[in-house]
Amino acid sequence: MEHTELFAWLRLMLTDGVGNIAARKLLGTFGLPSAIFSQSRTALMQVVTERQATSLLALPEALAKQTELCSEWLATDARTNNSTRRIVTLGDALYPSALLTLPDPPLVLWLLGRIDLLEAQGWPASISMVGSRNPSSQGDKNAFAFATSFVDAGLCVVSGMALGIDAAAHSGALAAYKPSAGQADKSTDSLLTIAVVGTGLDRVYPKQNLELAHRIADHGLVVSEFPLGSPPTSANFPKRNRLIAALGLGTLVVEAALQSGSLITARESAEIGKDVFAIPGSIHMAQSKGCHALIKQGAKLVESASDVLEELRITTPQASESSVTSEGGSRASQTGSATQGLRTISPAHSQHPLVLAMGFDPVSFDVLQARVDMEASALQVQLLELELRSEEHTSEL
Repeated sequence: MEHTELFAWLRLMLTDGVGNIAARKLLGTFGLPSAIFSQSRTALMQVVTERQATSLLALPEALAKQTELCSEWLATDARTNNSTRRIVTLGDALYPSALLTLPDPPLVLWLLGRIDLLEAQGWPASISMVGSRNPSSQGDKNAFAFATSFVDAGLCVVSGMALGIDAAAHSGALAAYKPSAGQADKSTDSLLTIAVVGTGLDRVYPKQNLELAHRIADHGLVVSEFPLGSPPTSANFPKRNRLIAALGLGTLVVEAALQSGSLITARESAEIGKDVFAIPGSIHMAQSKGCHALIKQGAKLVESASDVLEELRITTPQASESSVTSEGGSRASQTGSATQGLRTISPAHSQHPLVLAMGFDPVSFDVLQARVDMEASALQVQLLELELRSEEHTSEL
C-alpha cells in the first residue's frame, strides 16, 4: 500500500466522531478515503452529520504520529527481509470477507504472522473459542483438547489471547502442528490459530503471553483493529469480541461466568447467524453458569469436538476420537472417581492443592495423578487423609 493511500485510510479511521458505520456510508457514496477528503462540507453533510462533516475537514491530532509508527513498523519487515507484517484496509484483497457480515467492520486491520500462508490460501475456515480467564483445571484441559482436535480436522482456532481458556485454546491449536521429516519448524502448511487482540500490535497483553504471542505469529496470525501504541483499555476487549465471533464458522464457549465477556462473543456470533456451542459443567461451579445460561437460550450443548464438527458438517477420522472427558484417554477409560470419598470438604481444606486439582467434577485416580505429578502411593495417602478430614467435618455438621 502506498504511503498516501495508507495516510488517507488512517485519517478516516482516526477522525473524531466518525465511527466505522458512518465511514462505511462515506466510502459507499464517495469511494476511497482520498475522494472523501476532497469533498466540500456541504457534500459531506448529505451523508453524515454536520459535526462529523466538520471533523472530516480537519486533520486528526494523532494522524502524524500514527502514520510515522506504521511506516516504521512496516519498515522493520523490509530491513529484516521478512514478510510477517501487513496493514490491510476495507478495500484490500486480503481483508477478511467474514468481517463484512458485521454492521461496523474495521476500516483498518494490523496483521502479524504468516502473511505468506494468508496470501497463498486466504483466510481459513475457523472455529472461535472463548471462555473464562480463571478456568478450572478441567476447563483448561478441555480447551486445549478441543482446539487440538479442531486443527486435526482442518479448522483454524480463533481466540483472544487472554489468560485462561483463550491461551489454552491457542496452545492446543499449536500442539497439533506436526512438522514433516526434514521440515523447518516454521514451515506450517496452514494457519493453525488466529489471535484477535485488544491492543496495538506493538504491544503484548497480558505480558505473561509474550512467548505464546511469538508462537502464534510463527504458525498463525495476530490481528488487531487498534492503532499501534493502543494500550489495553477496558473498552477494547468487548469491541474486539465481535471480530472473534465473525472470523469463526461458530463460537464455542468452554467455561464462562454469567457476567463473562465470553457471553458477548456468543451473542455477537448469534446475531450474525453463526452457531453457538457451549460445554456444560458442574452446577456448583461459577465458571459453568454462563455456559448453562447459553444452553437454556438455545446454544448447542457439546460433549466432544466431534459434536461441533458434525454441526458444522466437517467430518474427519481424527475428529471422532475427541471427547470432553479425555485427558490422555478415551471416554470409556475415565472410570473410578478419585473424589468419590470426598463428600464434603470444609472451607479450611477447600484450597488444598489436591482439591484444587480435582476441580468440581469427578476425576479418576490416574488423571489426578497426572495433574499433580505425584507418586501413586503418596497420592493415595493424601487422598485418605482428605477423606478422613471430610468425614470429621461431616460428623460435626
